[in-house]
Order: sequence, then structure tokens, then C-alpha cells
Amino acid sequence: MIIAEALRRADELIHSDSAKLDVELLLAEIVGRDRTYLYTWPDRLLTSDQLKLFENWFNRRAAGEPVAHILGRRGFWTLELEVSPATLIPRPDTELVVETALELLPEGVDQPRLIDLGTGTGAIALALASELPRAQVEATDFAEDVIALAERNRQRSGCANVVIYRSNWWLDVSGHFHLVLSNPPYIAEGDPHLVSGDVRFEPRSALVAGDRGLADLQHIITGAPAHLVAGGLILLEHGWQQADAVRNLLRAAGFRDIFSRRDLGGNERISGGYWHG
Repeated sequence: MIIAEALRRADELIHSDSAKLDVELLLAEIVGRDRTYLYTWPDRLLTSDQLKLFENWFNRRAAGEPVAHILGRRGFWTLELEVSPATLIPRPDTELVVETALELLPEGVDQPRLIDLGTGTGAIALALASELPRAQVEATDFAEDVIALAERNRQRSGCANVVIYRSNWWLDVSGHFHLVLSNPPYIAEGDPHLVSGDVRFEPRSALVAGDRGLADLQHIITGAPAHLVAGGLILLEHGWQQADAVRNLLRAAGFRDIFSRRDLGGNERISGGYWHG
């Protein structure tokens, strides 16, 4: 099989909304080149070992397994992060949390303190730490294997200004922060999206929350005032239909100047507010 023939196999991935890109990423990894190479040398013959690996990976993707799990990594912000089935795969929409944090971080603070609750791969914490080398960043998660994954990503990224540790949301967190961030579970149990697409291969514990998907968001919001400095900011990713509910939770907890921002698809994807003490 030549590269061009392998690329045409994308037509068979009828259940993927990024079939062409999926096959390009798999092939580029197999031949050890970038995606441009695939179209520069489309007549190159795959070796028998490369073809065997491509067939294996292609069949796994056809069965729904995420490309990130097959390759073991995913790009986020300017970082290349290790991923695993133990936690969520970082999504492009989550970069909106990073962009907004960089834009709205309180000015005049030489060494801002940030905390990312439920860090998963460490995506949000490491992206911000890489952009804010003087910031003191903490990142928490509950599962030991997830903490180990995030720590490996921290070491690979070279972000010495990040500390990763175990905590069930606020339970083992101390001190006050200028910025609290989280992309917590926010899908309601029984949501049809849980049985379709890549999320079938991701842990339910990182996806599903009680009270129509709002339980963890509410827990983070109600605990945040005790850990924010005056003028501190909270930023939360949530479901595309949850912005009104999250704004109401922020308002009820005493936050002010509450806002939401839209993702790449035009949906209200993150909400935040300021704590004035």
C-alpha cells in the first residue's frame, strides 16, 4: 500500500467528524514525518511493518478509540501532553480558559497564585505556567494515576513553577489564590453523548456529575470564596447549555462582575466572576 491509498481510507471512518485528520495523524506518526510529507511523497510504499501498524491503528480508530489514546499524546496550547484512558483528553475549547485567564489575571501582581482543580493531564495549569513563569501554580486531582500522569507532563514541559498534589476538590487545599480555574465533570447522567464518539473511551468520573451535571461546579463555586484574595477571579468550563445555571450559582455565592465567554462553536463555554470579599 502506498501513502495515497492509506490516506483514502479516511472515507471509511464514517463515524468520525475528523476522519481526514485522524488518518493523517496516524500515518505521520508511523512514517516518522510531518503531515506535509504525506502529500509530498504520496507514492511512497509503506513497509510491511508500517502497514501492519497502520491497519491495527486504523481498526482501533474505526471502533471509536480516540486518536490521542492510540498515539498516547495530544497537543494543547504550545505543549505536547501525554494522555491516557485515566482522564480526559484535552480539547481545543478548553484553551479558551487559558486565553481568558491570561487576559483577565489581576494586574500589578508580581507572583500571582493560581490553582487548577481537577487538573487531569495538567493541561490548564501547565499552559498557564508556561506563559507566566513567575506565577505560583498549584494543580490538584483525586486519582493517584492521574496525578502521576500530570507530573510526567510537568516534568516534560519543564514547568518548575507548578506543584501537583492529591485533593478531592478543596479538601486538602490551603491558602489564598488570585485565580481559581477548573474544567470539572459537568455532563448529566443519562446524557446521550456519553454513548457516542470519543467520550465512550474516557472515564465517567471525569465526565459525569450529579444534579443535572452541576454538582461539582456548585461544590467548587461555594468553596472558592474561602480561597480567593479580594479581587480574585474564578474561571470555570461548563456544558454549552449550563451558562445561565453557572452564573446563578456564582451570583448566589456572592461573586460579582459575572460573565461568560463563547467557544469556537459559538456556545457559552466558560463562566467566571470576581470575589470582592
